[in-house]
Amino acid sequence: MATRAAQAEALAPAAPELSDTTGGRDAGIDRSGVAESEGGGASAAVDRPHSDPYDADDADTDADEGAIRHRWLLRVCFRGAGFSGYQRQEGQRTVQGTLEESWAAWQNERVLLRGSSRTDAGVHARALPVLLRTARTLPAKALLLGWNAHLPDDVAIAAVEAVPEAFHIRNDAIGKRYLYRIWNARPRSPRHAVDHWHVGASLDVPAMAEAAALLAGDHDFSAFRAAGCQSPTTWRTLRGVSLQAHADEAVAGARVIVLTVEGNAFLQHMVRIIAGTLVAVGRGQRCLADVKRALAEGDRRAAGQTAPPNGLELDAVAYGPPGARQGLEHKALLARMAALDGGGSSRR
Repeated sequence: MATRAAQAEALAPAAPELSDTTGGRDAGIDRSGVAESEGGGASAAVDRPHSDPYDADDADTDADEGAIRHRWLLRVCFRGAGFSGYQRQEGQRTVQGTLEESWAAWQNERVLLRGSSRTDAGVHARALPVLLRTARTLPAKALLLGWNAHLPDDVAIAAVEAVPEAFHIRNDAIGKRYLYRIWNARPRSPRHAVDHWHVGASLDVPAMAEAAALLAGDHDFSAFRAAGCQSPTTWRTLRGVSLQAHADEAVAGARVIVLTVEGNAFLQHMVRIIAGTLVAVGRGQRCLADVKRALAEGDRRAAGQTAPPNGLELDAVAYGPPGARQGLEHKALLARMAALDGGGSSRR
């Protein structure tokens, strides 16, 4: 039986010589200490740390822009257990590194992929947006099927879409949806262990839902971010925070609880701390007054623990018109709200 890689060669043969569309800005910069915002068979020359131009200067263009002929928006699906997050890190297996190295091995081209956001180690994604800028000319079907044939089983390209030069992978994003899954039962479940947080104690789901409703809207989420979060403002807009619970008939008394959080942008660990806070409410360790105090005073102690990463999945990212920068405009509005509130992000 033909291998996936062999089948892919019939769709799109590899390029004859190595090219580089990274603009020469990928060498000699150690990224091992980079934190979150919320391997292939390539040669050692390709597998080296490099900086993301969006991290450095949020640039829209590259030094080697003339070599780039095509821009593709990828929707990347991955199981987070085998990765140290999305963003490339020295000495770690990451989604970005795996994608870039597999592309280099297949198309003989160095590329610098841009993701819509970073993810923690162990966090999953159903459709993480990633921007590919390439000199290679491939039809969409060949790009999708051919690249997937060169990827390991825990990451895949779910969809591809051509985008114009004006498209910005981060500043054109207008909303994200995260899911957090909880396996609520006394016995652990190997089937749910990969992508659910196991909570053995009984949970008061109506109380959790009531607390979740308090988090919707415009708030200062100082109490719901990691200590190392570098965001200049902690104001965020959550369009919806909801819970769904259903019984698992295979295990008596077991429930699967799914937390859905939709918003314009997120702080580091924000959804995981929301999940930990709601579980604390469900267990009677926190009350509605604690959640209100966390929002009003920014007191991290009033919120709950940071829930484990394996229950979290980036479910979807929505975009406005290419080049409109609607996401950037909303962040600027939140920054002004923080200034009027007295700084917001200075509260810990």
